[in-house]
Amino acid sequence: MAAAAGVIDEEIRRFAALGEEWWNPVGPMAALHGLNPTRLAWMRETIAAHFGRDPKGAAPPLAGLSVLDIGCGGGLVAEPLARMGADVTGLDPAPESIAVARAHAEATGARLAYRAGLVEDLVAEGARFDVVTALEVVEHVADLRAFVAAAAALAKPGGVILASTLNRTLKSFALAIVGAEYVLGWVAKGTHRWEQFVTPEELAAALEVAGCRETARRGIVYDLPRRDWRLSSDVSVNYVMAAKKG
Repeated sequence: MAAAAGVIDEEIRRFAALGEEWWNPVGPMAALHGLNPTRLAWMRETIAAHFGRDPKGAAPPLAGLSVLDIGCGGGLVAEPLARMGADVTGLDPAPESIAVARAHAEATGARLAYRAGLVEDLVAEGARFDVVTALEVVEHVADLRAFVAAAAALAKPGGVILASTLNRTLKSFALAIVGAEYVLGWVAKGTHRWEQFVTPEELAAALEVAGCRETARRGIVYDLPRRDWRLSSDVSVNYVMAAKKG
């Protein structure tokens, strides 16, 4: 799930071990399955607005756009982006996760490419994409600025970078670690380390150093009465951010 400069081997092994559980909606990735529709809706609208598209038009909203999904895992985001018309490449350092993603795409007929490797591999090759995504990735890397710099190098001038992660607050410790991991069991214990969470200010600063300008920031919260996820102005736990390259 985490593909980054200074990638943490322990994190790679943890997500590689998931196997087919990546696509189990009530398994260890249940929280991501629940969160995914909200993330994807925001991504569709943000990318469409960035490139002057109609997100609800008859044509696929991302048709003709090249997208790199860094830390794609089993393909939970890469596949839906491909169905929106994008030319998607999913990248992950765990060959085991890439194997799961490829098998699932073959079974569902999704048309996209997957690759096992690191962001540095693509940077060295001079690859460039209209859209670069890093969802639930930056909290699993050892060097935030190095990762963001590599990710930004993969975006074309005028392209957009989308990230989602966890803020480093007392509220996130209570909800995302104590609550989600130890009380509710939504996420496997030990999945997150609070000290690795990234504040919006830290992420925005890393993007700016990498030559990108933040263009959007929203929170994602779990609405307990409705029992679903929704966008919010509250970024104290989960949040999403968009930035323009150049």
